[in-house]
Amino acid sequence: MKILYFSFDYTAHDHRFLAALAETGHELVYARLQRGNRQTEDRPVPARVEQVQWVGGQGPFAWRDLPRLAGSLCAVIRRTQPDLIHAGPIQTCGLLATLTGFRPRLIMSWGFDLMEDCDRNAWMRWATHYVLRRATFFTSDSQATRDRAVAFGMRPERTVVFPWGVDLGHFSAPTRKRSDTKTFTLFCNRAWEPRYGVAVLAQAFVQVAHLRPDVNLLLLGGGSQAASLRQIFEGGGVAGQVTCVGQISQADLPRYYAMADLYISPSHVDGSSVSLMEALACGLPCLVSDIPANREWVVEGVNGWLFPDGNAGALAAKILRVIEERPSLAQIGMAARRTAEEKADWSKNFSLLLDAYEQTVRFHA
Repeated sequence: MKILYFSFDYTAHDHRFLAALAETGHELVYARLQRGNRQTEDRPVPARVEQVQWVGGQGPFAWRDLPRLAGSLCAVIRRTQPDLIHAGPIQTCGLLATLTGFRPRLIMSWGFDLMEDCDRNAWMRWATHYVLRRATFFTSDSQATRDRAVAFGMRPERTVVFPWGVDLGHFSAPTRKRSDTKTFTLFCNRAWEPRYGVAVLAQAFVQVAHLRPDVNLLLLGGGSQAASLRQIFEGGGVAGQVTCVGQISQADLPRYYAMADLYISPSHVDGSSVSLMEALACGLPCLVSDIPANREWVVEGVNGWLFPDGNAGALAAKILRVIEERPSLAQIGMAARRTAEEKADWSKNFSLLLDAYEQTVRFHA
């Protein structure tokens, strides 16, 4: 089968999909909609993947270019003659793929498109309806996003939930305990953007650090809220207990999970979070916002804990409670690893995408 894989930019997730698909025997063509202002993935596109040159993928995406992009994508389709288009997110790549009229189309949600973007304005609601009502087949990484897709007109019998999963060998529980038991380290690697709620964590940490000087916060990544986060930490007098590492490679990421006692994701919007799955796979107890997709992974008091979304006070109280329960964290961590083994194994879950391709073609026939 010849597959045209069409996504917004080139991210670590795209690299993982392309690398795995390149090993399946399918012929793979890759088109990206934009080339962002910052590098999103350092690894090159896998060698066996054909990268197409077209109007898109040269710079940032702009809505005013939609007609020109649709025409150019039609030319790509005529030139490459794919058997199937795999497109997402919904309102950008999914919309452009739909505007070409080519079928069969597998529309893949990226989580935020159905949990946030679809409600942004009337245009985004229209685009979501338009794409999903015309999709041949649909896949998403959580039941929460699948349910939203159905609410927007996607036929339920043409959907499959595909949790992307992680490499359980690369992300694994450390074989030894942390040597430093005098401190307690909180870890978060969500991007510093409003949808991921890191400011809520910052506010909660100020409260915790005033009561527990032995608690540290380790942050990875960066984003548009860097200045406001710095202001929260410095204004609260806790900057000395915060370590900001910046961007790191996927190869180095497990080392940072191993440094932590507790993983925290304060995200307001998520599908099945890959970062959360990585933390679970590393046997790290998880404290996450109480949103639908997170409830599919974290069970209160079993493999982690939940806190009311956006409530910094409640998050601070939960962190303090977890610290007091430190003797039980090893058991919670083992349960976290079991969850990953049962539900987040990329090598097993990837077969669901291949099945979705077969069903997409079959429904079109």
